[in-house]
Order: sequence, then structure tokens, then C-alpha cells
Amino acid sequence: MRDAFFDTLYNFARKNKDIILITSDTGAVCLDKFKKRLGKQYINIGIAEQNMVSVAAGMAMSSKRVYLYAIVPFATMRCYEQIRVDLCCMNLPVTIIGIGAGFDYSTLGPTHHGTEDIALMRSLPNMTIYSPSDTSMVKSIAKFSYGEPGPKYIRLDRTGYPLVYKNRKDVDVSRGFSVIEKGSDLYIIATGRMVYGALEVIKELSRHSISVGLIDLFRIKPFNAKDIWPIIKEARNIMTLEEHFITGGIGSLISEMLASKKRIPLFKPFGIPDCFCREYGTREYLCSINKIDPDSVVKSIRKWLKR
Repeated sequence: MRDAFFDTLYNFARKNKDIILITSDTGAVCLDKFKKRLGKQYINIGIAEQNMVSVAAGMAMSSKRVYLYAIVPFATMRCYEQIRVDLCCMNLPVTIIGIGAGFDYSTLGPTHHGTEDIALMRSLPNMTIYSPSDTSMVKSIAKFSYGEPGPKYIRLDRTGYPLVYKNRKDVDVSRGFSVIEKGSDLYIIATGRMVYGALEVIKELSRHSISVGLIDLFRIKPFNAKDIWPIIKEARNIMTLEEHFITGGIGSLISEMLASKKRIPLFKPFGIPDCFCREYGTREYLCSINKIDPDSVVKSIRKWLKR
């Protein structure tokens, strides 16, 4: 995902000298082209995320289009006040790229887990949030968000997964979500990496004659409730699936929408429990002990539907 985004951004930056990329001492092979060929448009500001945001705000006020890059907790939590005051209050066109969504940095412990970033960024006025599910969607979002006004937050994975979208031209990015599968018994609303996990869940549930639909919510804010509600309102059951704390994420987002409706389907959110994960291991292992891996989700859904 990271490579797909920065390759797209590099092509824009070659043609537009006002594009500036700032990193907080977070490297990646895909950034080498910026360093070597667009050195005047690349700044490594060091381990100083608060300063990174304020510098970006100043550049944006001088007609620059600035992109910030850091690991999710440091791109959001460490400099939250600066994002709130310098970017959102001023409604400046600065894009924050957070790498390592969810348990992506699984072996580095809770300090590096990106498990509450959606809740934090979603509460900020003027902030737009994207959470793409594959590299194809990343490219579409990189192109679409390039011309958007205001501050943006895009959360990415380091690792690659099989494509969810074979042809991204069929997806309307401006809509904010995509219906990947249609179903009658249950609709899963997922975001980011968990969209691929949801496809695994659907495959298994189909063996038990359970018809499951899937919605990829790749733009979390602004949330397109107007178009998503007609799709899910007739479903018997709906659930959310995210690699994020159960509080404040897309489960909370959908709950807020349902609270204003008269007749609603049964609803169940699936996410990380409201506690820090102090276990270490692979990402798959951390998901399994937090019961958001495909096998655990399938078991929970079957038990829930039987009730």
C-alpha cells in the first residue's frame, strides 16, 4: 500500500513543484526516489512530529501542498494538538499518511499499534479519513484526494494482500464506500485490511447457507449515510469488522447512524476489545487472540445468528 501511494504521489510531484513530502525519520525504499530526484521537495524533519505538523501548516499557508508521513501512533497521537489547532482549525490542505494500521507493527508492542487512530481523527472537524483495503484502492484514493481541500488522514498497511478490486475504475471513490457482495441474511461493513478478512468470512459462511453482503467503507469521514442506509436497512442483521478498538471506530460510527432510525436491523460490532494488547507475535496471532481473525468471526456470527 505504501509503495502504491508514494509511486502515485511521486508522479504528481514531478509535475508540481509545490508538493512537499515531510517525514519524521521514518524511512522506506519507496521514498528513495523523492530523496534522490526531488530533493528540494523532500524534508526529513527528524523525530519531531509536533514540529512536523506546524511546519506543514506554515508551508500550506504559503500555497504548498504538503504530505506528512509517519507510523500511525506518531502521525496522530503524538501531535494531536497540532493537528487539531494548526491543520483542522485552519482547514489547511495537508495530508497525513499513517503507516501501520491496526496490528501491522505487531512485534513492537502497544506503543506502535494503530488501534485508536480512527476514533481520534474522526472527532476533529474538517478532517477527511480514508482507510483503503488494497493497493488498487490506494492508487484511486491518492489521485482523488489530491485535489480535495482541507486536512486528510490516510491510514495504510505496510504489507500486501491479494487484490479486493480487480478493476478500480468500477469504483466511485467520491461515494466513500463500495458494495462488494450483496446478501440477505447479513451485511458486513468493513474497512482497511479487514475487508479481505471479511471475504474469507463470507466464503466460510456460504458453506452454511448464510447469505452475506459486504460493504467496503474506505472513506470513514465524511460518512455517506445517505447512500449506505438504503442498502442495509432491509438486511436482517448488520455487523462491522475493523482492526481498531471497539470504541470510537466504524462500529461507533454505524451505531450513531442507527440511533436516528426508527426500524433497524440487529447490529453487532466486531473489533479489538477496549484494552491494550501486550502480547507479541505475528499480526495474525494478535488478531486471533483478540477474536477478529476470520475463524473467530465466523464462529461468533454463527452463534449470534442462532440466537
